[in-house]
Amino acid sequence: MTRLAAVLFLLLALVGAAGPAAAQPPQRMNVSLVPETEGVLPGGTITLAFVMRPTAGWHGYWRNPGDAGAEPRVDWRLPTGWTAEPLQYPVPDRLLVMGLMNYVYEHDYALLVNLKVPETAEPGVTVPVDARLDYLVCTNELCVPETATVSIELHTIQPGARDPAFGAWRQALPRPLNEPARFQVAGNRLRIAIPFPQGTNVAAPYFFPITTDAMRHSEPQTVSRSGQFLIVEAGAGAQAASLRTLEGVIEIGTGTGLQFAARPGEVPAAGATIAGPVENEGGQASEADAGGSILLALIGALIGGLILNVMPCVFPILSLKALSLARVGADSGAARREALAYAAGVIGTCLALGGVLLAVRAGGAAAGWAFQLQDPRVILLLLLLVTAIALNLAGLFQLPALAGGDDLARSGGTKGAFFTGALAAFIATPCTGPFLGFALGAALVLPTWAGLAVFAGLGLGLALPFLLFGFVPALRNLLPKPGAWMETLQRILSVPMFLTALGLIWVLGRQAGVDGMTLGLAAALLLGLGLWWLGRKQGGGRIWLALAVIAIAVVAPLPFVRTAAPAAAEASADPLGSEPFSEARLAELRAGGTPTFVYFTADWCITCKVNERAALEQEEVAEAFRARGVRVLVGDWTRGDEAIGRFLERHGRSGVPFYLYYAPGREPEVLPQILTVGRLTALGA
Repeated sequence: MTRLAAVLFLLLALVGAAGPAAAQPPQRMNVSLVPETEGVLPGGTITLAFVMRPTAGWHGYWRNPGDAGAEPRVDWRLPTGWTAEPLQYPVPDRLLVMGLMNYVYEHDYALLVNLKVPETAEPGVTVPVDARLDYLVCTNELCVPETATVSIELHTIQPGARDPAFGAWRQALPRPLNEPARFQVAGNRLRIAIPFPQGTNVAAPYFFPITTDAMRHSEPQTVSRSGQFLIVEAGAGAQAASLRTLEGVIEIGTGTGLQFAARPGEVPAAGATIAGPVENEGGQASEADAGGSILLALIGALIGGLILNVMPCVFPILSLKALSLARVGADSGAARREALAYAAGVIGTCLALGGVLLAVRAGGAAAGWAFQLQDPRVILLLLLLVTAIALNLAGLFQLPALAGGDDLARSGGTKGAFFTGALAAFIATPCTGPFLGFALGAALVLPTWAGLAVFAGLGLGLALPFLLFGFVPALRNLLPKPGAWMETLQRILSVPMFLTALGLIWVLGRQAGVDGMTLGLAAALLLGLGLWWLGRKQGGGRIWLALAVIAIAVVAPLPFVRTAAPAAAEASADPLGSEPFSEARLAELRAGGTPTFVYFTADWCITCKVNERAALEQEEVAEAFRARGVRVLVGDWTRGDEAIGRFLERHGRSGVPFYLYYAPGREPEVLPQILTVGRLTALGA
């Protein structure tokens, strides 16, 4: 059916609506605006929902209505400085009327939108939020344009209880697909290759194009499996051949979909067509391929976790725990119990963080590994933890759980080992490195059970050295015998912990400003006083006073530490002449044939900072980039950024660092996570 037929259909429907309008109900769609919470702090974000309830027999439309219909339009009236992001749509239904394919909702649904409040908003006041929503509501024979004007009041205060309905509404949104897809136009056919792990169930898949005029909606489409891809074949739309980007949603089950962006590229040949439940070509081979993908991600996580043990915030803890095994002597059972308890703490923490991350992403957020470090309050807690460990190692007080003393051989030692492992895993989250980028990116697209297995593999890699010392007597025999030298080593190992604390103070200042940094330093000082007092009072009276001081140091600053506005640019010149990353700027540079280097970083990412100091900020790199006309875009993920998160997801990454080089007219080159001057100066040569 042609576009002319669609226009005639709409005209007839609207004309039919004009006559009997007075005899019909005033509204065919009940619309209300609902906030997730009643309060939002200045500088925060709150999610609102347009709750749409069509009358029986009527339906509303998706963002791309298909052959006929209209996308909803919203006009906001917001306080000065407040901004609303685009509407977020659940996966739609399909409706074929008179040969026209429409993408609709024939049931109650919700359109979500994030509302951003400026830092300059006055706290403690009530503000009105008004919106006018224009939409089209139809039956199979009749269409009526309607308008809903809705208002709510929000309070610039600490958010209260959240509306539980938002959990189900977020579940209805398509999840972001991490890996980039490809598409090509062959004759009058549009072909799309969508990365999708084999072994993952998909039922009755269907492609909904977000990009307009990319596809002929009413023509039949087929979806098949080819290796690690779903291959979609459909009729090419009028603009398909000229597209540089194709966006869409692939439905993989009733009401469940994945949203992705595709670039022009080669698409593999179609495989076995999927109709209803998955029909893999060669069931045994498919299971083997799926197992191979999961196994590869597991190996990457295991090796990446192993590498984390040499990071300055983890290495002292591992060293002391390993050396403490020498005190066990010939008691192999005690050593094994300690090793298992430590591993349980590490793996349990990695699983907990991974589970929360997967749950946050299931709600539609573009979160990645170490997502919790985008909150300055978490940085403050990490600072206090690391400070406590450093002071313990320096001898200010004794904490058996970390010192690895005589308690290790007693039954209580396993408890200390468990919490030490949990702490080691938690403070290792700012770090990433070789293998981890791929592994954690894969964990976010694999089935939930497989994703959690990858996070468990990361924990196993982090715990593996201590497990080996606990279970291999020959390795324990290589450890030096206990003696006074261990106390000296403990003092030496406090140095990297103090340096880690210093780095966290800097990160806190970058996130929360000078006021936040001052609060952090005051809390660390008060914590040190409380720990010193506790160390002196152990076994004596009034321990509760020391514990009260420690509790105040930890709890009191938390409500006052908030994300500050980004600091002004530093006076020192950037040798690379970097610009802030945006997809619009990247597209502009690529369209102009400009070679472009893009990197994503965060202040709390140790690997990022090492790469910047050791490679990116070197004069040789700046000279090579200037000589070849390479422009540099930097994406700062310190405070979290939805646009950067989505971009990382489309490239199969769950966190930073991430480095890309765009040569003119070529696909982007992904650089390793450990950079060298030679690798950078060779770009474009």
